[in-house]
Amino acid sequence: MKTRLMTSILIVAVLALMFVLKSYVSPYFFDALILFISVYCAYEMSKLMTKMDKPNNKILATIFPAFLMLAVLLNIAFDSSIGIIYNIVILISLIVIFFAVSYTSTLITKDKSVKEIRYKKLNISLSNYAFKKAMNTAFCFVYPSFLLIFMSLLNHFDEMTTSFAQVGQFEGYLSLIALLFAFLIPIFTDTFAYLVGGIFGGKKLCPKISPNKTISGAIGGSLACLLFSVAVYFILYSIPELKAVFVQTGFAFWQVMVISFLGSILAQIGDITESLFKRQADVKDSGRLLPGHGGMLDRCDSYMFVMPFVFIAFAIIVLVL
Repeated sequence: MKTRLMTSILIVAVLALMFVLKSYVSPYFFDALILFISVYCAYEMSKLMTKMDKPNNKILATIFPAFLMLAVLLNIAFDSSIGIIYNIVILISLIVIFFAVSYTSTLITKDKSVKEIRYKKLNISLSNYAFKKAMNTAFCFVYPSFLLIFMSLLNHFDEMTTSFAQVGQFEGYLSLIALLFAFLIPIFTDTFAYLVGGIFGGKKLCPKISPNKTISGAIGGSLACLLFSVAVYFILYSIPELKAVFVQTGFAFWQVMVISFLGSILAQIGDITESLFKRQADVKDSGRLLPGHGGMLDRCDSYMFVMPFVFIAFAIIVLVL
C-alpha cells in the first residue's frame, strides 16, 4: 500500500510538472512524455498478445507510436491548417501502411516464419500466418498506440485547424483545458471507485474478469467524477484567461457534466478491457515498471477510450455547437 501510494504521488508530480512546462515553456515536453508512455504501453501490449498465443511483430508494434507522433508533429509544424479530420485520416493511413509492412516482412523472412509455424505446430500456410501475424500487430497499432496518440492531439488542439479563428485565439488555453479534463476524469473515477468499493463493497461488477470491482464502486466513481469535474470547471472559470475560452466556445458546465459522466464510464470500460487481456494472457500485471501499480499499460488502461472521447467531444463543442 505504501509503495503504491509513493508511486501515485510520483505520477501526479510528473503530470503536474508537464502541465506547468506546457503552460510556461513548451507543449513538446508533454509530447515527449506521451511518446514514452505510448512506446512502453505498446511494448507491454505486444508481450501480452504473445502470452495470449497471438503472434505479432514486437519491433513494429513498439516503434509504431514514434511514427504516429512524428506524423502529428509534422502536420502541426508544416501545415497546422490541415484540420482535425485529415490528421485522423493520416494516422489511420499509417496503420494500414504498417500492416502491409508487417505482412510483407513476415513473408520476406520466410525461413524464420516457417520455423515459427513449426514451433507452434500450426497447420497453416505461410501467407495465412503472415496475415494473422500482421492482424495481431495491427491490433497493437490501434490498442494502445492509436488511442493514446489522442493525448498529443489534445495537447495541440488549438493548432490543428484554422476554424478556431472564428471563436478567437486561445494561446494554448483550450488544449490545456481539454487535456486537463482528459487526465482528471480517469483519476477521479479510479480513485473514488476504489474508495467507495472498499467502503460499501457489495455485488461484483464483473467477477470473472476483474473480481475486485464492485457495482457500488463503479457508481460511486462515476458520480464522484461528475461532481469533481464540475468543481474543476468552476475553478477554471474563475481564472480570467480560461473564462474567456469557456465564453467564446460556449462551453458550459452542463457539457462538462455530460463529458465527465460518459468519460467516467469509458474509463471503467478501458480498465475492464485491459483486465480481460490480462486474464487471457494469464498474468496479474502487464509489467513491473511502476511499483505497486504494475506496468505502464495497467496505469494507462483507463485513458484508452477517454482520450479519443474527450477529443471528439471538445471538437464538437468548439467547431459544431
